[in-house]
Amino acid sequence: MNIAIIGTGYVGLVTGACFAQAGFNVTCLDKDLHKIALLRQGRMPFHEPGLEALIAEGQASGRLSFQSTLEPDLSLERAEAIFLAVGTPTGPDGRAALADLLECAGLLARTLTHGAVIVIKSTVPVGTCEQVRSTLETQSPFIPPPRFTVASNPEFLAEGRAIEDFRHPGRIVIGCDDAQACRVLRTLYAPFDPDGSRTLVMDVRSAEFAKYACNAALAARISMINELACIAGQLAVDMRAVCKVLTSDPRIGRHYLKPGAGYGGSCLPKDLRALIAMAQDHGEPAYLLHSVETVNTGQCERLLDTLRACMAYDFKGRCVALWGLTFKADTDDMREAPSLALAHGLLEAGARVQAYDPVAGQSAQALLADPMFEPCADAYRACEGADVLVVMTDWEEFRRADFARVAERLSLSLVFDCRQIYEAASLARHGLRHLEIGQRPPAAASRPFIDALQSAV
Repeated sequence: MNIAIIGTGYVGLVTGACFAQAGFNVTCLDKDLHKIALLRQGRMPFHEPGLEALIAEGQASGRLSFQSTLEPDLSLERAEAIFLAVGTPTGPDGRAALADLLECAGLLARTLTHGAVIVIKSTVPVGTCEQVRSTLETQSPFIPPPRFTVASNPEFLAEGRAIEDFRHPGRIVIGCDDAQACRVLRTLYAPFDPDGSRTLVMDVRSAEFAKYACNAALAARISMINELACIAGQLAVDMRAVCKVLTSDPRIGRHYLKPGAGYGGSCLPKDLRALIAMAQDHGEPAYLLHSVETVNTGQCERLLDTLRACMAYDFKGRCVALWGLTFKADTDDMREAPSLALAHGLLEAGARVQAYDPVAGQSAQALLADPMFEPCADAYRACEGADVLVVMTDWEEFRRADFARVAERLSLSLVFDCRQIYEAASLARHGLRHLEIGQRPPAAASRPFIDALQSAV
């Protein structure tokens, strides 16, 4: 079967590479000529573990190719299924911006002389598939226009493990009102769900909504555990112990229940805002969704307040070391990363920031163009001359850190562990104080605090 995929971001490239490995002929298209040139050379436009090798395998087999939508090509005409995997970023009003998606629909309408299954892989508001179908029908110059079927097939890929998620999906959602189109999609996904038990077929509008529902639920769990951790800190409660109780309850489960710096990335923030906008458009107040967003937005200010207390409420002349800048490990994605919000807050308050990230240091320098911000070549260089260390991303190399070297470099001997990857006792052996989300900060700027730390070792 021949497949075309428009859009070469995380979703489009992972989808194309995995389908090609499964034996389908795949052409990935994009209007970004620079990106297409990179991909043809076997170079990746972003970091995703395992994807470069998988794309190289697909190109070597001849089943995966890259084409610009601006270049003459027959791949769209040959395709039996065309996936749209273009971005739907947040607009100024919080709604998903659909201009690029509808532009693709117009391109298909003017190009295709035969019928095809058009599959919306992008996360889109309910009713978008109907808009795409209307565009295909009204903008086609051919009489009669080809028969198009538009299906919704939302993605559930987590950055950093996207290939694994595609190959071994927890669920495959197909929103389709046409039996033949549904058969085409079942055929495509059969290598990844041989017995069909994980394939959920429903109407188009329900499939469109399903992705928003999942991301809203995940965002709510993250905000809930962060709020509980902050309450627990005021009550001198051990939140790690409480989390063990929560995760042992089968009704609650164990995922997304670790207090942290808040959610970020390309999906949860924008999808929650888009869902709130949909609710408002239909007269629903969405009180809980607003609260989820409020808690997450306020999480950075909580981190900043904790650091203010550690610095005796004066950042002037202080330096903070940041480990990790991407919103999560195993990706170079810094979209809406909590680290950026924290760094901006520190810089505005007069602190210097020295940061290290395994893959995103140079990107951060472009996003944080401030003479008081310094991206560092390694983790220990970021700690040189710093007062405290804040761990914002749980990269594997941070779990194996040499804290004897860290202790030599930090003047206030304090590690703010925003990802719960360390044990207080392990750090204490090196004279370091361990601080987690929600815990009351020590008066780190005072001499008695420093003396107490040294005598406790």
